[in-house]
Amino acid sequence: MNNRLGRLFTVTSFGESHGRCVGVVINGCPAGLPLNEDDIQREVDKRKPGAGAAATTRVEEDKITVLSGIFHGVTTGAPVCCLVWNKDVDSSEYEKTRFQFRPSQADYTAFVKYGGFNDFRGGGRFSGRITVASVMAGAVAKKLLGLIGVEIMAHTVEIGGIKARPLTLDEIRKNVVENVLRCADSEVAGKMDRLIRKVREEGDSLGGIIEGIAVNVPVGLGEPSSDHLDGALAGALMSIPAVKGVEFGAGFAVAGKMGSENNDPFVLKNGKISTVTNNAGGVLGGISNGLPIVVRVAVKPTASIARSQPTVDIKKMKEVGLAVRGKHDVCIVPRAVAVVEAIMAVTLADFALRVGMIPRVIK
Repeated sequence: MNNRLGRLFTVTSFGESHGRCVGVVINGCPAGLPLNEDDIQREVDKRKPGAGAAATTRVEEDKITVLSGIFHGVTTGAPVCCLVWNKDVDSSEYEKTRFQFRPSQADYTAFVKYGGFNDFRGGGRFSGRITVASVMAGAVAKKLLGLIGVEIMAHTVEIGGIKARPLTLDEIRKNVVENVLRCADSEVAGKMDRLIRKVREEGDSLGGIIEGIAVNVPVGLGEPSSDHLDGALAGALMSIPAVKGVEFGAGFAVAGKMGSENNDPFVLKNGKISTVTNNAGGVLGGISNGLPIVVRVAVKPTASIARSQPTVDIKKMKEVGLAVRGKHDVCIVPRAVAVVEAIMAVTLADFALRVGMIPRVIK
């Protein structure tokens, strides 16, 4: 099992959904970076379920503990290790249905790959619970990127087919914190919330789309041809449980455009090279071009639902019906917004360190 992201700034997660804790070890973080537990806690708090209709009934405190790598408020250059403890855990429902594979979950594939020795409780290593490790690492990466002026934000742009209108960066910054769905279009957020409440009553779930944006990214990040920036970002974002698609800029819409419509003409703005449009999403030839990196991820509906679905009991080798019980989000999109930000930050920090845009010792 490979649990690591990155080449120089590397992130290794550990723990299981219903195990004692979930944590992360970060290697390659420069020494001298001002950093404390509050910096990390603020990012982790963004991932908490809140009180909305989409939220799970599992409520974890998620108070972070730093074990190493930070001394007197700065990083030491040693591995940064931090974790959160699992406290609100009830594995009883998983014990009852241990050999009945939940549809569209990793239960079956994990059982086969690891010979049945995998931790099945709450999905084990395949649970969205593990993303708290990514968010802790993302907090460190964001601090590093702040040194070179890079800002990362993400927001919900679609849930259950209900779409937010296009918004400016200023509107996104201002509005995304105004509702628990992390949707910067407040009017549409209300419609999304009503749909989620309806679907919850029906025992079903919803998916959606998250847009991530990185601004002030320097030109030149990316290592073609085997390590494209957009390829690395896409691969990292696909590591988020429930993400089933990634697109940059105009994305799949380019298939219906002519070259004259899709091309981003170059212009001079205040003496600097820029483009009229950003259909490329900030990446050309696998290299950042200085425009905002715009990426959207498709998040599937939560697979664990209360409706009965057909499955197989592998112990009895018999087809059975399964209605999943336990503590699950109706829609995980709002909580995944913080995870998208974190994964983007980790990937961009890694590439910036690799080309020397961030020094190995910060003074």
